[in-house]
Amino acid sequence: MSQTFRHPEILEIARREGRVTVEGLADHFGVTLQTIRRDLTELSDMGRLERVHGGAILPSGTVNIAYEERRSLNSDAKHAMARACAEQIPEDASIFLNIGTSTEAVAQNLLHHRNLLVVTNNINVANILMANPECEIVLTGGKLRRADGGLIGSLATQTIRQFKFDLAIVGCSALDADGDMLDFDLQEVEVSQTILSQSRKTFLVADHSKFQRSAPVKIASLSEIDTFFTDAPLPTGLSDKCAEWGTDVNYSQT
Repeated sequence: MSQTFRHPEILEIARREGRVTVEGLADHFGVTLQTIRRDLTELSDMGRLERVHGGAILPSGTVNIAYEERRSLNSDAKHAMARACAEQIPEDASIFLNIGTSTEAVAQNLLHHRNLLVVTNNINVANILMANPECEIVLTGGKLRRADGGLIGSLATQTIRQFKFDLAIVGCSALDADGDMLDFDLQEVEVSQTILSQSRKTFLVADHSKFQRSAPVKIASLSEIDTFFTDAPLPTGLSDKCAEWGTDVNYSQT
């Protein structure tokens, strides 16, 4: 197989798994390690991947991955995390669901919950929950971000400040090694920070690929989260910190 045909499949594996390894790709394609290293170098030079020791990851930077690509990235893991998260969301509750493909997956798992008040700045979440007649839905308003159906800006934060939620379910674009939750859009981060401040209890839903990425704007620390739903064991240092902070970690296998 020529590199022309390998490159798209390498990128697809990276999107699905969050990273690729030289040895894994060499076994997958039946080629030498040197051939794969050359492929990864070329993809890195094109800005499609970022080289790391032993392989490559999706590139970090100041711009997020396209929304449709994020929907397909680790989709099985997202659905497993979403089911686990929904199981801990009580009925007869007021909740907030923010922007993100993981929070959309949580919404899919709330279609049989009863007597929910859901406030969201995510048009996709509102559309999903329309199928649940037992759910009252409030959209925050705000500037529409067409790329992902998100509502951001001062109008969104003003709406959120009028509520005190029983529970907030949020996502993030990246997780730093020190436990900081990161994102790309300053306006979206301001909305997320307001959500956390207006909630009695907070859940984070984020798969393992977020540990392999970076983003420039800090939302908050995992120390401010009550339960973190993910699909892979945390790095030892961060796991220890979560234990110190009292942040529960719910690990869901696909």
